[in-house]
Amino acid sequence: MKLSQRLAAGLAAALALTAVAGSPAIAAVPTNDLFSGAEVVGAVPFTTSLDTTEATTDADDAELNATCGAPAMDASVWYSFTAAADEAYIADASASDYSTGVFVATGSPGSFEVLACGPGGAAWQATAGATYSIVVIDDQSDGGGNGGQMALMIDVAPPPPALEVTVDPAARFDSKTGSAILSGTMMCGEDAASAFLEAQLTQRVGRVLIRGFGGTEVTCDGTTRPWTIEVLGDNGLFKGGKSATVTFAAACGLAFCSEYFDESTIQLKGKGKG
Repeated sequence: MKLSQRLAAGLAAALALTAVAGSPAIAAVPTNDLFSGAEVVGAVPFTTSLDTTEATTDADDAELNATCGAPAMDASVWYSFTAAADEAYIADASASDYSTGVFVATGSPGSFEVLACGPGGAAWQATAGATYSIVVIDDQSDGGGNGGQMALMIDVAPPPPALEVTVDPAARFDSKTGSAILSGTMMCGEDAASAFLEAQLTQRVGRVLIRGFGGTEVTCDGTTRPWTIEVLGDNGLFKGGKSATVTFAAACGLAFCSEYFDESTIQLKGKGKG
């Protein structure tokens, strides 16, 4: 067999092998790439996974983002959900393998009303019988690419975590440093993803109004725990006597936060931190 014949035979064999093995799989443009093709969501909880690497973006995405200002609006996919009851719902795409953003809106192109949006997910209060567009996008916060393996969950939103706070009516102060040490108790539910406690203290010392601010980390496990916050004056030293305090705390779950706010007058006394 001549060389040209051998090459021809080899080429024929390679083509035959390709025909048997098939071409490499290429992701297709999702059927719900556009508003007009939105996938209808039935009963909740609803979960889905979708390859969005071939998803596109258009003027409808830009209209949504005019309200929210996501860093990018790539690879959008659309879902249509009609609420069965007056409930708070959550759309969570945080389990996707790329950085997602979620938009929830009513209306249609040219007249969208965005109700909620956020990185990874969004929660909103729905009205029974109303239809909502839920849009998942690649917001490019991870630095590149176009979409990926998107994972979406839609369900009734969990209630905000439990939160209980007390503020002691008396606080200590250190005459050397001029700092005040506020105290109390706090309990937040173990379903809280994050929580914080902050206090602002104001006291008139002579003709000067001394102000200071402090905060502390919080452990949320359903247990009532004592807390203390040391507050240093921004413009002077705290002294013994009455002072005004504003205490604010929040515990945030998957969808919503519980908040605590208190304005009270407390007594600063003592001469040391111990």
